[in-house]
Amino acid sequence: MKAAVLAAGLGTRLKPLTDICPKPLLPVLNRPLLGVVLAQLEAAGCFQVAVNTYHLADQVHDFLRSQPWSFLLSVSHEPEILGTGGGLRQLGEVLREGPFLAINADILTDLDLAEVYRSHQPGAVSTLVLHDCPAYNHVWVAGGRVVSIGAPPPGGGADEKPLAYTGVQVVDRKMLAYIPAKGAADLVQAWGEAMAAGERLAYLTVGRHFWQDLGTPENYLAAHRRLLAGAPPGLGRYFPGLTDPLMGSGARIGAGAQFGGGVCLGSNVAVGEGASLKNTVIWDRAAISPNVALEDCIVASGVQVKDSARGRVLVS
Repeated sequence: MKAAVLAAGLGTRLKPLTDICPKPLLPVLNRPLLGVVLAQLEAAGCFQVAVNTYHLADQVHDFLRSQPWSFLLSVSHEPEILGTGGGLRQLGEVLREGPFLAINADILTDLDLAEVYRSHQPGAVSTLVLHDCPAYNHVWVAGGRVVSIGAPPPGGGADEKPLAYTGVQVVDRKMLAYIPAKGAADLVQAWGEAMAAGERLAYLTVGRHFWQDLGTPENYLAAHRRLLAGAPPGLGRYFPGLTDPLMGSGARIGAGAQFGGGVCLGSNVAVGEGASLKNTVIWDRAAISPNVALEDCIVASGVQVKDSARGRVLVS
């Protein structure tokens, strides 16, 4: 089993957090998201993993070098961003023969990735993992194959309800032929060209699983809130000892501080006396002044918060 991790995105919806931290390294319960994804691929039995990089690539490279991965790790750096299609093409070239699993580095899920890989349908250019997630339901299927993405097929001919792409797929080598050989490319356009050429774009429908996109501040906070309320076993193994609030090593809590749920404190965070925190994630070494109230906030590393806030992303 081989896998590609798409980690080169700019993370524009997460600005200003992604001005200082690449999206794949956003801490989830004090652990870099990319580290969780790679640990899941280890557990699934991958022997080779390729990761693409672009934005703040040095930080990603340093993180990848810092860990003793059990698989063969390849890094595909993009001097110019290649988009969802071009990045996948370049990762496929690194992985060479055979089909490979591909996963976006901005999702958190407990899907059985080994089972997903085994479910790839022979003869298909790719097998997309789909689920029912109304906010993202833009994939129409019929007759055991994907028939349209983004809009219903002209003249009907699709199942009544569309589904959503999870960001996980198994890619066959021949899919790469539908992605331009050079420059940036869009994966959805490549899927459309493959379907127009008569290729079968297969799918696997999943349910009863945990899935969370982390591409916006609201979704980032939602992931923490959901996990702190009770992580499913498939994810709990990567986040042992969950409590709410979750406190990193060296966190200091002043007398009378109150927590309203969904709170994660990084290492060496200081919370002043009488402070109040709810649905808030605070990164390492940040300091919250006495009597400050924060709700629905994200506080970046090293920030000193002196005023109360709600629904804010606080970056120094």
